Amino acid sequence: MELNDKTVLLTGASGGIGAALAQELAAAGARLLLQGRDRPRLNRLLAGLPDSGRHRIIAVDLLMPGAVDGLVQAVRDAGGLDLLINNAGTSRFAWLEDQPAGDIHHQLTLNLTMPVLLTRSLLPCLRRPGLIMNIGSTFGAIGYPGYSVYCAGKAGLRGFSEALDRELAGSGVRVLYFAPRATRTTLNSPQVVELNTALGNHTDSPEWVAAQALQALQKQQQRRWLGWPERLLVRLNALFPALLDRALARQRATIAHYAGHPADKEISP
Repeated sequence: MELNDKTVLLTGASGGIGAALAQELAAAGARLLLQGRDRPRLNRLLAGLPDSGRHRIIAVDLLMPGAVDGLVQAVRDAGGLDLLINNAGTSRFAWLEDQPAGDIHHQLTLNLTMPVLLTRSLLPCLRRPGLIMNIGSTFGAIGYPGYSVYCAGKAGLRGFSEALDRELAGSGVRVLYFAPRATRTTLNSPQVVELNTALGNHTDSPEWVAAQALQALQKQQQRRWLGWPERLLVRLNALFPALLDRALARQRATIAHYAGHPADKEISP
């Protein structure tokens, strides 16, 4: 898709991949509607964008009642939409039994339920041809210890993206799924940073990830997985999951240590 003069709604724009992607989109000539919870951070982002007067911030918490209706109204006020990027998300690195029910609900709602509801509500506002990009994760295809809830949300988002793209075939709207690997953002706790260092996991900068996302949009790549060997591991997990079972079993004690969960701890009956 040619992005010049296209109207884009980007959720989760106030930091990390979202803020870097806003820079890439603005440089490509897009008009941005930037959603985030933190108004001061959104204002700072807006001030640093090319042609900042062309863009608008929408400071709203997606988990609050009425958030979807507010975003739909903002899109209508802008005269419609060419591209929706569902980027807002969250994660918690912890064993399932160590996570309060509220944390589980928060992750699943923001990572899966809200993209589904927002997409449904904005489809009538999306011009043809139009694009929807859902920002997923390598963990949407590889179940990883300590991220069971996050994996569930991103796997659901991957399935939603694939199914909706097939539903909309011939309509002029395409649905893309873009899956980064570990990225250096504030979503990563110090324990996650230490774990990645201990295991030698590669991490990417938000700026590099955003540049790859822009390419995926311009080429309309339906599925894009970032990083090596992560792309290979996604394929192996789909074809030979037992190989990944054994590899991750060897790392389980290390992962559990950084998650603050003794590897030999048993769930009480």
